[in-house]
Amino acid sequence: MNAPVTRRTFLKSNLGAALAAATFPMVVPSAVLGRGGAVAPNSKVGVASIGVGPQGQGVMGGILAQPNARVLAICDLMDAHRQQARQRVNQQYHNEDCAVFRDFREVLARNDIDAVSVATPDHWHVPVALAAALAGKDIYLEKPMGLSLAEDQKLRDAVQQKKRIFQFGTQQRSGREFQRAIELVRNGRIGKLKHMDVWAPASRPGGSTTPCAAIPGLDYDAWLGPAPATSYTDGKAADNAATGAWKTWWYNYDYALGFIAGWGVHPLDIALWGHPEMMKGVMSLEGTGLIPKEGACNTSIAWDVNFRFGDGVTMRYRGTPNVFNEATPLTDFSDWKAKYRGVDGHGTAFVGTDGWVEVHRGGLKTEPAGLAEEKLTDLSFRVRASDSHQKDWIESILLRRPAVCSIEESVQADLLCHVSDIAVRVAKPLEFDNGRERFVNANHQDANKRLDLRAARPLPKVA
Repeated sequence: MNAPVTRRTFLKSNLGAALAAATFPMVVPSAVLGRGGAVAPNSKVGVASIGVGPQGQGVMGGILAQPNARVLAICDLMDAHRQQARQRVNQQYHNEDCAVFRDFREVLARNDIDAVSVATPDHWHVPVALAAALAGKDIYLEKPMGLSLAEDQKLRDAVQQKKRIFQFGTQQRSGREFQRAIELVRNGRIGKLKHMDVWAPASRPGGSTTPCAAIPGLDYDAWLGPAPATSYTDGKAADNAATGAWKTWWYNYDYALGFIAGWGVHPLDIALWGHPEMMKGVMSLEGTGLIPKEGACNTSIAWDVNFRFGDGVTMRYRGTPNVFNEATPLTDFSDWKAKYRGVDGHGTAFVGTDGWVEVHRGGLKTEPAGLAEEKLTDLSFRVRASDSHQKDWIESILLRRPAVCSIEESVQADLLCHVSDIAVRVAKPLEFDNGRERFVNANHQDANKRLDLRAARPLPKVA
């Protein structure tokens, strides 16, 4: 057993050291656990929800609906979020037992917590999830994963080493229309796959850069965590209805890659699910995009990234307009609208020698049209049945099996976001070796630096 990690010893000079130090003891009575640290099959999984804003409470709601799990604790740096979540949990269980925390490290030190859901702002995703893995907790992590591929790799190593059950928040894998699309593609119903088109909402431009007081009830210094020490600006951490300011951290590079990852990981993950061979060998890619130079938002508001994979299959990944509606070639989707009989704000299309399949939330289109209704029998590939991401996670914890979004595939989906963002920012043709997880052509130097851990400030004390 490792010695307890105090707040003081957790404060390190860079993210790599901080992540490596985020180890917590795990002392659980043997009566609670089965073999190998697994929850006994006849027990309920004790869960803590870390980050209980709107998205976090959405995830928590799915866990509350599971009869074989119990939410025992919630944790958030914002007073209003904690109060709302605690009230919801206590109403669900008709008691006042839900524990409340500001500091996730205190949550991970509890012996009764078997698993955690993590829905913090993006820059906290890996630090919290890594600490949880090293503490012996199973993990549901909201997407995207890390601010760099190196963060993803550290988390993958810890999850594998500690044999934790990991579920990524790419919940489209638990959607029937997506499962149907994947079975059509992987069972050859569109012939030999040749190309994929992928699209997702882009980031927004704008956002206030004028310093102001942080919103009441937020421990802002702790919220910043490893990110640079900058002043609070209106709407940075949450929408401000009084001024009309909207949340900007989603689109600010200090805290996120923007929607090229935060939204884009969903349709990219479906492309990966439909064609996992894309992650073999060396892939080439080249991208263009628009990144605002003014305002708080400085992630791609439009992009076009083209991939060629080692097996010859190609993929085009684009960002659909999100407030930014200027007419440019990057925002012109008329060709795809004609081809796919309309384009929703997000989607994944698979194009084969004998037809195509396009899927988005709530919709599945095919060519030929009758393919969508074709009865599928004698399939060589079947998706694993999952109609609820949280249900699949809890059942996987009890059965000690990989969740429908395992750590390995989750890192691969997130990797596609990282290399897309890098291709836009370096604006040069790149080649990426999936085995080495590094760029390998003449333009690799700047690109590989962007894969590495970012510099980070010491993690602050939580008030």
